[in-house]
Amino acid sequence: MIKQRLQQKLLQKLSPQQIQLMKLLQIPAANLEQRIKEELEANPALEEGEGEEEEINIEAEITEAPTEAAEQEAEAEEAEQEELKVDDDVDMSEYYDEDDEGVADYKTEDPSEFHDPEDDKKTIPVATTSSFHEFLESQVGMLRLDEKQKTIALHIIGSIDDDGYLRRDLDAVADDLGFRQNIQTDLPEIEIVLAEIQKFDPPGVGARTLEECLLIQLARKEEPSEYTELAIKTIREHFDEFAKKHYAKLERQLGIDGETLKKVIEEITRLNPKPGSAFAGGGGEQYVIVPDFLITNNSGELTLTLNSANAPELRVSSHFREMISDYKKSKEKSKAQKEALLFIKQKLDAAKWFIDAIQSRYQTMLLTMQAIMEYQKEYLLTGDETLLKPMILKDIADKTGFDISTISRVANSKYVQTEFGTIPLKFFFSESMSTDSGEEVSTREVKKILSDLIAVESKKKPISDQKLTKILNEKGYNIARRTVAKYREQLNIPVARLRKEL
Repeated sequence: MIKQRLQQKLLQKLSPQQIQLMKLLQIPAANLEQRIKEELEANPALEEGEGEEEEINIEAEITEAPTEAAEQEAEAEEAEQEELKVDDDVDMSEYYDEDDEGVADYKTEDPSEFHDPEDDKKTIPVATTSSFHEFLESQVGMLRLDEKQKTIALHIIGSIDDDGYLRRDLDAVADDLGFRQNIQTDLPEIEIVLAEIQKFDPPGVGARTLEECLLIQLARKEEPSEYTELAIKTIREHFDEFAKKHYAKLERQLGIDGETLKKVIEEITRLNPKPGSAFAGGGGEQYVIVPDFLITNNSGELTLTLNSANAPELRVSSHFREMISDYKKSKEKSKAQKEALLFIKQKLDAAKWFIDAIQSRYQTMLLTMQAIMEYQKEYLLTGDETLLKPMILKDIADKTGFDISTISRVANSKYVQTEFGTIPLKFFFSESMSTDSGEEVSTREVKKILSDLIAVESKKKPISDQKLTKILNEKGYNIARRTVAKYREQLNIPVARLRKEL
């Protein structure tokens, strides 16, 4: 049975402005300039330049006290209200036409850029590079292949990944050729074509496994050394022992001494396990880190500044303000003028909000980074990781009065430039652990000591996790062996056996 009733609910909802503010807060400095440019292009009421303090009450202009003539006009408009449509013609071209006198002077270009008319006559040089796969395809023409084999070769090249490996099974390649290109082939024919591709540059390309990749490179050495044959035998017959660094077993199985085995290992380790990375166009994307904060040390006093070098100053367009004043002065106010004024009001409100949001972002980021800088002052003065204090998001939230989620957004994808390098903000956050004396220390301090111990160990006899645990316990750190193993993995340090060298 359907019933109709009234009900009151108390809910928390984020306004669209709050959501946009949170998004602005988590944008790093490298993306902020682009976000501002997008807003400048979307909102003609927003322009670059220093802000003005002038305030205009748009609501008052729209709802000003009517005169007698205005009252009569309002009565006439009420009769036409039913016929009012949203798509009435409103000529907004005057807001954008820069050839007329007294038009909008907002900009979407960088004011520091100077346009030289002669530049239009110049040809801009553009760097052209070929991709890794285009480089491989260009070598197909050097082979003596019929049309069918060329199609197979191009399909195989398309299946090679950026590291230079063919990770697809040859049966799957045969099925793809049959279903997609209507080419009937078999494994022996595909293997013949693949063997030709494996002769391409860079050496090792087209291999299906690491073992095959290393063997191809060893076989193609232009000047083989006296240890090349032993290296080929090691990879072909004893690859598992080589990968696991069972050097004693290798010496017995190959019938050689430790010095000879060392030369063999050097021969192998000089090879490239990812041949695709040797190609200039196949190295993947490179990212430039732009610091969001700058910290300088002035005789023991830390100074914090926000990096806003690429973010232009913003202001509300003065021409849009003039349009409001012109409307106020006009005696007769048509329906089109009022609709244009509503449009202007929306754009002005959006421009003012965006400027306020950018300022709020700057203020929030500065207060958060100031609290982090004061918390980790000893580290920022010395660069010694062992002086890092245990610090979590809640510590900074309590210090600044912001919510934990706000601190998380500020710390995410942000970097600070110090005299010790450019550091991600997340680096400063770490959990704590207790020493024998009951003192709370940062887990990053323990990781630093752990990495230092491994850095100075004898590579002929690396320190095991058990021994590392014992050393840390002797230094006063209450830590278990499994925790040492976890920290070692977080530092991307392999186990002792894999750190062993001859």
